[in-house]
Amino acid sequence: MRALTPDGYVTTADGRPAGKPDVRIMTWFFPLWYGLFGIIICLLARVTPPPRPDVSTADKVAFFSQNGLTIQLGFVVLLVLLGGAAMTNGLVAYQMKRMSTGSVLAYGYLAGMSVGALPGFLLVGVCFLTATLRPDRDPELIGLLYDLGMLSYNASLGCFTAAYLVLAIAVLYDRNNIFPKWFAYISVWQIVTEVIASQMVVFYSGPFAWNGSISFWVAVVVFSVWLGALIVILRNAAAAEPADEPDMD
Repeated sequence: MRALTPDGYVTTADGRPAGKPDVRIMTWFFPLWYGLFGIIICLLARVTPPPRPDVSTADKVAFFSQNGLTIQLGFVVLLVLLGGAAMTNGLVAYQMKRMSTGSVLAYGYLAGMSVGALPGFLLVGVCFLTATLRPDRDPELIGLLYDLGMLSYNASLGCFTAAYLVLAIAVLYDRNNIFPKWFAYISVWQIVTEVIASQMVVFYSGPFAWNGSISFWVAVVVFSVWLGALIVILRNAAAAEPADEPDMD
């Protein structure tokens, strides 16, 4: 007989946690990595909350001048640790492969998240690090790096829609009940907010700008709900997985 322990994990008859050790480790790593990622982008890299788009070239130069050291520290640490994102995405894909919908959607999720990471994280890091490397550079070039970095970080969110779409489809059609069905609808809202965010390429200010209430802050709220739910769901899925279940190919 298996019983649900207070810490949420299923145990075997001899009291040991059920499930696979590597999956449990990655399940605990998941929220730790996202917590560290949030600290870096908010307190060090200075991309969240995003600086204003409707500022002068002099203001853009001043932004990098005033925050240059923290931006450099933040993005250097992030570039070193960015591989953790691949590990967290791999954990989601692993649980998707346990679904009755098969492996193709899991691979689609991995590919979609990988494509989105290129403009969404790497490009903004390169732009901001380039701008802070030579503060005496032509102000117009620094202003260009400011715009390019923020547009890549915010307006490229649509790159992730394919990942959220295949995740929602997998959850809805899964007969193994690895993830609850309601999580698919939260994932659909992720798609909606990220499609809306793509409009910020034509707005300098207002709710649809890259720091706007609709294009950015609504998306932040939806993503926070989605991520919080995913952390709990992954923990429950790891807890319920039999230790002797065959490995995914």
